[in-house]
Amino acid sequence: MSRARVRPTRDETRERIFAAAAGVFAEHGVAATTVEQIAAAAGFTRGAFYSNFDTKDELAVAMLDDHVTRSYVHNRALARDHPDAAGLVQALRDDLDRQDPLHRNPLLQVELMLYVARRPDLRPLMGERLASLRRLVGEVAVSALAADGVEDADPDAVGTILVALEDGLRMVTPTR
Repeated sequence: MSRARVRPTRDETRERIFAAAAGVFAEHGVAATTVEQIAAAAGFTRGAFYSNFDTKDELAVAMLDDHVTRSYVHNRALARDHPDAAGLVQALRDDLDRQDPLHRNPLLQVELMLYVARRPDLRPLMGERLASLRRLVGEVAVSALAADGVEDADPDAVGTILVALEDGLRMVTPTR
C-alpha cells in the first residue's frame, strides 16, 4: 500500500507560488516585491521558490505565459462549444469567475505585462504568445460571426480589437 503524498507536486507548488505572487504583487507592485515575500506568502522556503524559478523575472514571465496558455485553451473550448455569436457572447458573460489569478486581477495583468515589456531581455518571450492569443480570439469571433452570416472580417483586426476591449473593460469594471 502506498503512503499518502505529503509534499505538493511541482504543479501544485507552482500554482501556490503564482497565487501568492499575485497577492504580493498586487499589494506591493511587481518591482518592489521580493522573492522572500512571495515564498512566505506561499508558505514555502526560498529554496522551494528557487527550485521552481531562477528569478522573480522568470516567475513574472511564467505567470503571463500561464495566463496566455489558459486563455488559449479556454478560447478554443469556447469556439468548439459555442459556434454562433449569441452563444459565444452568453458563454463569455457566464465566465467572469475563471480561476486564473491574472484574469481576476486586470491591474496586475497590465502591471506584469508592462514589467516584462520594459525589460528588453524579457520582452521577446511574450510578444509572440500574446500575438497568437489575439489571432485565436479573432478566429473564434470571425467563425461565430460567419455562422451568423457576417463575412469578410479580418481575424487579426477583430482579435486585436476584442482583446483591447476586454482588457479595457476589465480595468474599469470591478472584479467580483
